[in-house]
Amino acid sequence: MYNKEFYKKYIETFLELNSKINLISKNDEKYLWEKHIFDSLAIKYFFEKYFKTHTSPFTLLDIGTGGGFPAVPIAITYPDIEVFALDSIRKKINAIETLKSELDIKNLHTICERAENIKTKYDLITSRAVAPLKVITEYAMPLLKDRGYFIAYKSLRAPEEIEEAKQTLKKYKAHVIDVISYDLPLEENHTRNLVVIAK
Repeated sequence: MYNKEFYKKYIETFLELNSKINLISKNDEKYLWEKHIFDSLAIKYFFEKYFKTHTSPFTLLDIGTGGGFPAVPIAITYPDIEVFALDSIRKKINAIETLKSELDIKNLHTICERAENIKTKYDLITSRAVAPLKVITEYAMPLLKDRGYFIAYKSLRAPEEIEEAKQTLKKYKAHVIDVISYDLPLEENHTRNLVVIAK
């Protein structure tokens, strides 16, 4: 699924950038793989279930990408996906541009803009640790192609967030079709969820 040597270089480059820009907290640096990269790559559970027969290439927009999660690990692991990392903060986009250049990730693209100003539509949209589901759905749905999927990375609060987002989902005729649970490889129990929304 991924090249370990390549990921080693990615981690080294990321940590060097993080020392200058603070893309993730210093406390999280030692859990970079477990809490951020492994978590980002949990999208494989979605692909295995819903995208097995999808013909490439297709496009993925990551809203509020921050330090590049899940955009960068997805772009590295799935070179046939055109990944667009969106954030309104220039220094974060610059950091991802550096990662793209240093690692020569040809299918990774950056957009420094607010989501509401984007006009293009995408096959897939992701969002991780950005905002409550009812808020992020307002940004994601207008940018999703018909028959596309929005995958929101969520904590154990996913059921509550889905309940809170009911009106927003109804507004866009969107539906939660699945909640895929998985555990991070940490000693303490750390369950996460992919909330899969279809339009």
